[in-house]
Amino acid sequence: MSLWSSLALVWALAAAMMTLGWWWQKRRDNAGIVDVLWSFGVGGSAVLLCALGDGAALPRLVGGALGGLWGLRLALHLWHRVRAEPEDGRYRHLRTHWNGNQLYFWLFFQFQALLIVLFALPFAAVAANPQASPAWAAVAVAIWLLGAGGEALADAQLARHRADPANKGRTMRSGLWRYSRHPNYFFEWTQWFAYVALAVGSPRFALACAGPVVMFAFLRWISGIPFTEQQALRSRGEDYRDYQRTTPMLFPWFPKPSPSPAHSEGAER
Repeated sequence: MSLWSSLALVWALAAAMMTLGWWWQKRRDNAGIVDVLWSFGVGGSAVLLCALGDGAALPRLVGGALGGLWGLRLALHLWHRVRAEPEDGRYRHLRTHWNGNQLYFWLFFQFQALLIVLFALPFAAVAANPQASPAWAAVAVAIWLLGAGGEALADAQLARHRADPANKGRTMRSGLWRYSRHPNYFFEWTQWFAYVALAVGSPRFALACAGPVVMFAFLRWISGIPFTEQQALRSRGEDYRDYQRTTPMLFPWFPKPSPSPAHSEGAER
């Protein structure tokens, strides 16, 4: 199957899935389902493209497995949050800003379908790789384990803290969150280098290199950190501003001394 045919199939499936997700959020007033479906869609595209690709078996098998596992874990983690908690503050803000206009929400969900296609490009590169290199596959698995393990740990730390009512309205400052305001995003970004390693030798190698670049741009400037921090400032004000002053945004490093009185641990997002 050609590159364009494969991507068209990914888009068609993603658009249909997002339409169902839009209908679900319309009935439940909870647009957080879009994050669940996006994660599942990107992971599913990894499996689909690697299954349909005509490259060597090893990079296709490893790429499909790693991408699929990443998407499944993140989708299940987010689904637990969607079921257990009220609608994420970011989407409540959009609901108010759009005055509940469902056309805007449908367009928003369909935009996420296009993003699934964009983030499927590295898997298209892996699926077309004619070279079966055990060494590069091992490098890819090592990178993925570091990224997936770090992201899962950061998510688990935050989930435990959010589950404690005593931490309501307080900013998380322990574990990995002591060294980065967004350690889950950092490790999520790290994982995309695994697909670069798997695509070494592919005629579409540039598509794999675009993965970490595009993911960094989205996390840093477009949809990840900006929306998350805007919501944190709305909900926690000065406490979160102090966290911003003392803790690196994305790349983990030691925190600066707090200029204000000591803060206790709390919960992000």
